[in-house]
Formats: sequence, C-alpha cells, structure tokens
Amino acid sequence: MGLRVLWIISHEGGENASIRFSRRFPTVEHRARSLSGSSYVAVPEDSLILQPLLTELGISSSNKSYVAQRDDCIYRPRSPALELRLDGEKTLWPVLNVSQGPLILACLPLVDVPSETRPPLSSLLSVSQGLTLLAGLQTFLLGSGGKPYGDGLISRLEMLPSALLQVCPLGTPLDVPLVGVPATPAAPIPAGTQKQPAWKTGLHRGRAMVNVAVTETVRSMQYGNQSRQDLWDVYGTVTCKCEVEGVLPNVTVTLSLPPNGSPLQDILVHPCVTSLDSSILTSSSVDNLDGSAFSGPYKFPFSPPLEPFRLCSYTSQVPVPPILGLYQLKEEDNQLHLTASLKLHETVKNNFEYCEAHLPLFNRNQMGGADVKVSFGQVDVSKEKNLLVWALGMYQILQPQVKKDSINPVSLIIKQK
Repeated sequence: MGLRVLWIISHEGGENASIRFSRRFPTVEHRARSLSGSSYVAVPEDSLILQPLLTELGISSSNKSYVAQRDDCIYRPRSPALELRLDGEKTLWPVLNVSQGPLILACLPLVDVPSETRPPLSSLLSVSQGLTLLAGLQTFLLGSGGKPYGDGLISRLEMLPSALLQVCPLGTPLDVPLVGVPATPAAPIPAGTQKQPAWKTGLHRGRAMVNVAVTETVRSMQYGNQSRQDLWDVYGTVTCKCEVEGVLPNVTVTLSLPPNGSPLQDILVHPCVTSLDSSILTSSSVDNLDGSAFSGPYKFPFSPPLEPFRLCSYTSQVPVPPILGLYQLKEEDNQLHLTASLKLHETVKNNFEYCEAHLPLFNRNQMGGADVKVSFGQVDVSKEKNLLVWALGMYQILQPQVKKDSINPVSLIIKQK
C-alpha cells in the first residue's frame, strides 16, 4: 500500500486558497498505473486540483452554492473520503482529507481494486494508513497550540520534507498496524520493550478516563408533496478521548442500537482498532437491507492515542426521516423572509445533549446581513456558504416547558447584497 500524492492547503473562508505543500510519489503512481490498466486516471497538476477539492468540501468562493453531484441526497457522503470530479467523466477516489480551521490536509492513497468497484472503505488498508498519516501530520504542523497560523506553521512546513522521509519513505507510511492483529500478543512482552505505535505521541500518567461522543447528521430534502418523494440519509461519527496508562492499553467501546433501531453500515474505523467482527466490516449500504443484517452490539477493542480521535464513522438506512422540517420563504424587494420549524418524528426520543440545524440557501446571491428573530437558541450566518446555523443547544434543559417532541419555529429576515 502507499500514497500517490499529498497536499496541504490553506484558505481564508473559502478565498485566497493556495497549496502550501505538495509531494508526489512516482513509485506509487507507477504501481497505480499498472494496477488500473485502461481505467487509470492520472493525478492532474496541483493548480487543477485546488478548485474541485474546495468545491467538494463546500468551502469554495464560487457563486454556485448548490452542486447536484455533491448536495443531492441520492449521493451518500463518504466523509472523510471524497470523490473529486475532473474534466470529462474522470474521477479521483478516495481523496482523504482532514481539516482544522483554514488548514486542509489531503492525500490520495493507492487502491488495489478497479475504479469501477467501490468496496467498503473499512476493507481498504490504504485508507486507514492515509488517515493515520494525515492525523499525525496535523499534530506535527499545529503543535500543542493547535493554531494553524504564524511563524510556527511556516517553520514546520519547511521541516516537512525531511519528516516525510522518516515516516513515509517512497510514499509508504510506516508504523501502521495491520488489520486483525490481536490486542494481546501470543507471548508476554515486557512493557519496557513494547514498541510505541505511530499514533501514540506520548504516555499518560494518572487517573484513567474515557470520554465517548456520538454525533449524527440527518441530511434531508422534504417537499411536503405526495407527488414527490422525500429524500434523507443518516450518518454519524463516534469520537473518543482516552487517558489510560500504558504503552498499549486495551479499551473496548460497545455501541448498542435502541429498540427497533436500524443497523449501522459502511463502518470505517481508526487504525488503532485491533480486531473487529467480520459482520461489522461487511455491512454495506450498497446491499439491500433485510432482517439478516447485523444489528449489534458493536464492539470496538482498541489501543487509544492520547489526543481525541475519531473511533469510527457509519451510515444508517432509517425507514423514516428522524427530523421533520418545514420552512416558508418569501422575497420582497431585496430581502428574504424565512420562517422555519422543526419537529422530531414520533418514533424518535428527544434525548439529545446538543442539536444544531443547518439551513442552506441555494441559488441565492451572497447574504449581506441578517436580522434574526428566534424563539430560542441562537442563529449564526455563514456568508461564504450562504448557510444559516441554528444552534438549539441542550434543548431539554433550556426549554422544559415546551412539548417534548417538538421544536418551536424560528423566524428570520435576511438582507441580500
């Protein structure tokens, strides 16, 4: 396995984007050409990659806010693996990326399968290798402060070529665990001789603590018209922060579905996961969902890094939209009057710790300002994305007097440029 190319990009709210660093690996590219045969797609010049990548990430300064092949609900997101559409019908897949503030790290791993087939990402070792490398480079570039600015970033970018010679010689990442390696070795190994893996930057001393957070996203287009079918999909991530003593401590996180919950599919795990049941890895949204699908519990044994990390990501084919929405939009002169309301489906319990609604305004001029009137919560305006972000917060605590399974409307007046 290996990486064909690596990019580091900076931008300012989708503008003034530039590639700060790029590195291509000709030996891996030669292997990609041999494996792909007639379906081989060459990596174009850096100048031709920048705009498609920003567009796919939704941070481009282009006036075209809605891109059908990216935003339509029939295209299921595979974050953090993107499909970049080049000129004609050519595509690059899977382009992996991690972002923090105005800094984007992206790479294209070598995939030893034909481009026409798209196996689950969890079955591709090169995807795990690429994500591990990007996470390590992100820590290296940002340091302990975590701020992608200043002379510190410039000096670390200058050190990056020599660092890549150590951690990714000839495009092959080092110190990446193999899939299926058992957590406990066959013979006891003294703790002093255990090799510290690449994702573990140090050792913890003190009280053990494990924090787990589940974030789910519902992407939906609801028409309120029986002649048009509503579209929706659900995907989520599980993030962990573990403070456990030892070089390779063993931690297991178990996920259980609620009653009548839909099975998890397209599960992609962090490389620190040591073993998984085969039924977890083979569950794919491409297959028809039937009663034989594995419905948990989902157990993830792993040896955690010190920093917060994404343990796994998944999709789920739910039979009904978990959240029902309605909005009315009227245009008068140079203003838009928008009223929106949300309601949980009767089968969904309101047990959220935090809830946030994103309302994109496609095919509209860039917003110049907004006069917000909200029943509760807070609304932020992202002008470069023409996006309204309604933060409902800890809903049950803030609004105990409101009916449990409903969310009151929010009213907005938006002034366009």
